[in-house]
Parts: sequence; structure tokens; C-alpha cells
Amino acid sequence: MNAMNANSLETLQMPLRMVQQTINLRTNGKKLHNITRQVEAVLAHSGIRMGLCNVFLRHTSASLIIQENADPDVLADLETFFSKLIPEDASQYRHISEGVDDMPSHIRSTLTKTSETIPIANAKLALGTWQGIFVWEHRNLGHTREVLVHITGC
Repeated sequence: MNAMNANSLETLQMPLRMVQQTINLRTNGKKLHNITRQVEAVLAHSGIRMGLCNVFLRHTSASLIIQENADPDVLADLETFFSKLIPEDASQYRHISEGVDDMPSHIRSTLTKTSETIPIANAKLALGTWQGIFVWEHRNLGHTREVLVHITGC
């Protein structure tokens, strides 16, 4: 057995731990909300040094994405693009009972994601230099959003 396989076997024999915590986020309307620090805090509290962090948004009219965290113009351009792609026009949708922004919000959520899985290395999220974790509120008014963070590792 070579050294790489021996190290892999030793790592696999370490006991796995799991941690779950919910982050409650109050949004203030249609925009991207950076939750990277809140997820990092859950990881720090877990004591896990290597594994996977799954982040899951428990809603259908908002999204969870990994996106650039340095230039706010990127976030503004994303919002502008999606506004053009998915207009808030009640004449285009049957589902309008919850407001003209609701069905477009469901479409936006379908085209993006509601979960992300990020590797953990050396007790840190293995995000790229300019990557952040964002809840993208698609509704015009603010809502309380629940984000479930599930960390598995050793």
C-alpha cells in the first residue's frame, strides 16, 4: 500500500461528527445578503477540521448561491439581468394570489439553487478568494428566511 492510500485509510477511520444549526435571516427586500460569516461561525463552533458543509435554504421564493463578494457591481448586475429575464408582469402568470413578485420569485429560485455544499479544509470553508455565500431574496418585501447549515466531518 502506498503512502497516499495509507493516509486515506487513516483519515477514513477517524470518527465522523455532525452538527446542524439554523440561521434565521431577516431580509429587507429584493437583494443578495451575504451570510458567509454566519456559516463560518457555525463551522468554528463545530470544531470540525475536515469535511463538508451543506447549506440549505428552506424557501421557494429565495435562492442560495456562491458568488463574488468583492465588487458590489456583480450583485447589482445579477439583479438587473434577472429582472429583465423574469419580469414582474401579472399578465404572464396564473399564480398571482400572493403578489405580482411571487411567481417570478419561484422562477428565479428554480433557475438558481436552494443549497450549496462547500468542502472544509483546515477548519475553514474552502471557498475561493472572492467567493461568498449569499441568500438572494427574490420578493420585494422583506421576509424571515431559514438557512439550515449541516456540517459533517472530523
